[in-house]
Amino acid sequence: MKIIRSVSYILCSLGLALALSGCTNETASLSPLPPVANGHYALGTGDEVRVYVYGLDQFNNATFTVADDGMISMPMIDKVPARGKSFSELEGAIKQALLDRDILKAPIVNVQPASLRPFYILGEVNKPGEYSFRPGMSVLAAVSMAGGFTFRADQKSVSITRAVDGKPVVGRASTDDPIQPGDQIQVFERWF
Repeated sequence: MKIIRSVSYILCSLGLALALSGCTNETASLSPLPPVANGHYALGTGDEVRVYVYGLDQFNNATFTVADDGMISMPMIDKVPARGKSFSELEGAIKQALLDRDILKAPIVNVQPASLRPFYILGEVNKPGEYSFRPGMSVLAAVSMAGGFTFRADQKSVSITRAVDGKPVVGRASTDDPIQPGDQIQVFERWF
């Protein structure tokens, strides 16, 4: 009788170990996302910027959207490349366009974000969907905006799909990792 119980115990333990080995973390095979340069936000299609050019009233408080071709269309200077540029780099491009067209001798330009691309959160959060991005957000802040984790969520199993050099890259993320506009965050379900 003791031998049967021992064999039964061993078989149950082995079966449980095999069952649990099939329930691995969804992100275990993913590599971490490439780091984002601190303080460098790269403008992309759909971002809106507010431009102030001192001395030109038609520019003051005007908003411009980065088009699909990566340009913003502005009065008097036509199109200015914006995709991939930081706000200060876009300021420099606008200054140069004003100088090249002899519109101002010493232009003073200020570019600020008006509306940045949203991020998306899916999976085991209470309110999955599209949310407004704010600079400095982490995965945990994004989850909080989406109503928090569900009771089924594996809080350590999160992935982010992000466009890197124009190509989608999927990587593992922790709750402390920063997010970027356009990110697609996936929170996976825990098995036990």
